[in-house]
Amino acid sequence: MKKKDVVDLIRYYVDGNDTGFRNLAYDIAIDFNQKGDNQLGGYILSLLSSKASGFVPQSVEFSEGLLKKVELNNNSLLIPDVIMEDIKGILNAIRYHAGIGKFLFKGKPGTGKTEMAKHLARILDRQLFMVNCEMIIDSHLGQTAKNISKIFDEMNRQSFPESLIVLFDELDSLAMDRMNSRDVREMGRATSTFMKCMDDLNQDIVIIATTNMADCFDKALVRRFDKVIDFDRYSNSDLQDIALAILESELERFNIKYRNKRLCRKIFSMSSSLPYPGDLKNIIRSSIAFSDPSTPDAYVRNLFSSLIPEVKMDRESLQSMGFSLRDMEALLGISRSTLSRRLNEGDVNE
Repeated sequence: MKKKDVVDLIRYYVDGNDTGFRNLAYDIAIDFNQKGDNQLGGYILSLLSSKASGFVPQSVEFSEGLLKKVELNNNSLLIPDVIMEDIKGILNAIRYHAGIGKFLFKGKPGTGKTEMAKHLARILDRQLFMVNCEMIIDSHLGQTAKNISKIFDEMNRQSFPESLIVLFDELDSLAMDRMNSRDVREMGRATSTFMKCMDDLNQDIVIIATTNMADCFDKALVRRFDKVIDFDRYSNSDLQDIALAILESELERFNIKYRNKRLCRKIFSMSSSLPYPGDLKNIIRSSIAFSDPSTPDAYVRNLFSSLIPEVKMDRESLQSMGFSLRDMEALLGISRSTLSRRLNEGDVNE
C-alpha cells in the first residue's frame, strides 16, 4: 500500500466519492491478497461486501445430487492485473444490483477460472454451489434437458437468491454448438434448454460458467452471458512472478528455511514455456516434496529438471547458458573451488 493510496482514500471519503473510495479499497485489498496477507485483504473485502449487500447471508439448500456446496478457503489467488481489472468490474456490477450477474470464464486448464469463482464468493460473502455438468447428462432422450430445467427451477425458488452463486464448471461438456453436425441431437436440445433457463433466471442469482472450449459454443449461448472473461492473458513475466510467489508459499508450508530465490527466478526465466498456475503449483510442490530435506539445494535441482528438461544438468551445459559458479555449485552439488579448478584446467568431463 502506497502513501498516495492513503491520501486518495481520504480525499474520496471527504469528497463523498463512494465509487472512487470503493474501487481503491478493492485495489488495496486485492494487493494485500496478492502479497500473501490474506487475513488483512479478506477483512477489507468483507467490510466492503457487507456494506454493499446490506443483508445477512441465509441458508440455501438444494435437492441432493443436483448441486454441491463448495467450501471456501482463504487461499490467495495469483492473477495478472489485466484479469483482475475485469474481476473488479464484476464486483461492481453485482454491487449495483442491476441484473448483471451471468459470467463466462474461458481459458486453458490451470488458469484459475474455478478458483476465481470461489474467490468471488468469498469476497461477496455468498454461498457457492457447483454443478458438475457431466453429472446432469443422461442417455435417456430428453432427460438432460429436464435435469437442466430442474436445477434452474430450484435456483429460482430460493428464498434468498441474493445469497447465492452457482458455478457451472466445464460448461463445454453440456452446452456445445447446436449447429455442429458432430453434436448429437440430445445435446442441441440441452443447449436450447440452458439458454431459455438463463433468460428466465432470477436476477439476484449470480451464475459463473467455466470452459476451455469457448470457440465451440453456440454464439447465441455466449450472448446470454453479461461478460466473458478471458483467462488466457498471462505474460511470461506474470508467470515468473507467480512462480516465485508459489515457491515462497510452498517453502513456508514445508517449513524449509533455505531460500535461493535468485537462482529459482533464473530457472523460471529460462524455462521455454512456463505452465499456467495450476500445473505450476503442482510442479513446485512436487519438486520440494521429493527433495532430500538435508540437502538445501535439492528442490532447486528438481525445479531445473522439471522446467528445463531439454537441458542436461552438467557443467558444460550450465556454463553455456550463463550460469555462474555459484549457480553451478547449487545445481551440481560441486564446490566452487573444484568447479573453478576444472575450468582453469579446461576439463570438460564431469
